[in-house]
Amino acid sequence: MSLPNNVEFLRRLPKLDPSRGLSGLGLGLRPVADSPLIEIADFGSNPGALRMLAFVPEAMPQPRALVVVLHGCGQTASGYDHGAGWSTLAKHFGFALLMPEQKLSNNANGCFNWFNPHDIARGQGEAASIRQMIARMEREYRIDQHRIFVTGLSAGGAMTAVLLATYPDVFAAGAVIAGLPFGVAGNMREALNGMRAAPARSPRKLGDLVRKASSHKGPWPRLSVWHGSADRIVHPGNGDELVKQWLDLHHLPQSPMSEGMVDGHPRRIWWNADGETMVESYLITDMAHGTPLGIADDDRHYGTQGAFLIEAGISSSYHIADFFGLTSRIHQPKTKAPKPAAESPSAGLLPKVSPLQAPPPGAMPNLSRVLSPLTTVQPRQEKPRQEKPRQDRPKRKPRRRGIDVGGVITRALTAAGLMK
Repeated sequence: MSLPNNVEFLRRLPKLDPSRGLSGLGLGLRPVADSPLIEIADFGSNPGALRMLAFVPEAMPQPRALVVVLHGCGQTASGYDHGAGWSTLAKHFGFALLMPEQKLSNNANGCFNWFNPHDIARGQGEAASIRQMIARMEREYRIDQHRIFVTGLSAGGAMTAVLLATYPDVFAAGAVIAGLPFGVAGNMREALNGMRAAPARSPRKLGDLVRKASSHKGPWPRLSVWHGSADRIVHPGNGDELVKQWLDLHHLPQSPMSEGMVDGHPRRIWWNADGETMVESYLITDMAHGTPLGIADDDRHYGTQGAFLIEAGISSSYHIADFFGLTSRIHQPKTKAPKPAAESPSAGLLPKVSPLQAPPPGAMPNLSRVLSPLTTVQPRQEKPRQEKPRQDRPKRKPRRRGIDVGGVITRALTAAGLMK
């Protein structure tokens, strides 16, 4: 269910577009039967009346990280997790996952109320409920306070911007997919206008909206922004406005420091004086409203195509996890690799040469490198003067030299393909 439909419903307009109406709401709000998410009931006063669902893998490397993921309108936590693949990523890379879920009693379309002043202020409403959930995860699973991240789609993306603005001291980084800047809407009419047109504002004005949301003075969380160029539900200009907002907070220039293509889609980057990427922006070419899916850099496919989950040739979930610094902690399977068949008993005497080190056809290999683990070539020196051994010092037995150098050279040339 789209964000405009949510606003239209809340405004109780007499006419709804049947192609984008409420008839498909039940499909989007069905939970996934075999979801790994577990509901946690006791996490605080819960002023926003949200549900808390979480997934914690059996093994998590230190320091432990937490990713908060916010679903879009017409979606459940388990449904969005199934579509975007976050619990699979969490299990593979070893981080905890928190997925708050909206209740229909709060919003008839299951959207987070990102435009309601009572839900987007620090210490109030839905924002405060999510903060309480994070505190519960920190206590129970010993999460590192410097490794907490947040991301979301559509209304969840807009609420991600809310959390980054109202609790910038909590999050190290965030990622907004098809969302809007913080503070651009304080009621339903402003929300609808902002989604349709994305009015341009000055970077300073956008930055002030965040600075006024808390007493925080910096440093500010890092931000990754994702938007489809063909999004007809949330205008793509909102992605640009969100980038402007956070560039102003980080005191970075509006012009990108680097531009390139990732999996066929444009990416812009801004970094700080230390070379760390502080803001990045992806514009997914010809993609409509939704989360982009594709094959990740580790050749895996995270997520499943569905409503607002679009095959676009790029895995946003993986790239966002990489932006958070979580993809280097891969859990290797605990199974032993099978031994090569018919391995020669003498093969262990020879060092293994990678394909990059192998000589080109017809070239003589550098035998000193091939044999270096077995022999060491010493420079020729003059024979030292012999001294009589002391009577109290026992004579040392000469070392045995059991290496057949000729045989080793033969095997080396055979391994290099120069002999048969």
